Amino acid sequence: MRSRYTAFVLKFEAYLLATWHPTTRPTSLNLAEDPPTKWLGLQIKRAENVNENFATVEFVARYKIAGKATRLHETSQFERIDGRWYYLTGEYHK
Repeated sequence: MRSRYTAFVLKFEAYLLATWHPTTRPTSLNLAEDPPTKWLGLQIKRAENVNENFATVEFVARYKIAGKATRLHETSQFERIDGRWYYLTGEYHK
C-alpha cells in the first residue's frame, strides 16, 4: 500500500498499473492530466491478511488540490499472485 501511495505522489503510472490486478486494471490512469496535487500523508488504519493470498488495507490519504484539503478513506483488497501483491478493488468511506 505504501509503495502505491508513493507512486501516486510521484505520478509513476507504470508502477501503479503493474501492481493493479489484471482483472480490474484500467488501460491507463492519465495522471499527468490530473490537477496539481500536493500529497500530505498516508495513515494505515488497519491491515489484515484474510488468508495467504488475500489481504485488506484500510487507509486515509490526505492531499490538497488548489489549496483545498481533501482526504481519501478507502478499504482496499489485495490478492497475491505468484508471490506478488496486486491491488484488486477498493471501497470508499465518506
